[in-house]
Amino acid sequence: MPTALSHDVPDQSFSAGSSASSYWIGVVSEAHVQRGVAGGFAQLCHGKAAPLRKMKQGDWFVYYSPRTEMKSGEPLQAFTAIGRVRDDEVYEYAMSDTFIPFRRNIDYVDCQQASIRGLLDQLSFTRDNRNWGYLFRRGQFQITADDFQLIVEAMNVEIKF
Repeated sequence: MPTALSHDVPDQSFSAGSSASSYWIGVVSEAHVQRGVAGGFAQLCHGKAAPLRKMKQGDWFVYYSPRTEMKSGEPLQAFTAIGRVRDDEVYEYAMSDTFIPFRRNIDYVDCQQASIRGLLDQLSFTRDNRNWGYLFRRGQFQITADDFQLIVEAMNVEIKF
């Protein structure tokens, strides 16, 4: 199982932050997650700025990947990367002459992918919810600190709470 790589983060021992920290999930294919981790950025909802502006410096961010590739990839249904929002800047990045998405800087930490299957009965947003996948169609949503801690543990990341 591939692991996400850290990006310019010398110390992998993080504090989850104060009660002012928020915790977010972004939904992107594994291939796009790998690009973001390698470049130290997050890009959501086909490059829209609004989801990125909901986050603030110091917030924690987890990528969930339903598939390995955006449309034709194999089903994955796993948390694939985790990091912390580096600053308050949301910026445009020209990927081509016709596609200029918005991005956000993220300091990713080393982690292991974690299947959501083993967490479905534990996470507040999936527990007792037969249609748990519907929430992920939003592309981004906020989660509780307790849910974040469960995901962190499943991804084998050490973050001090």
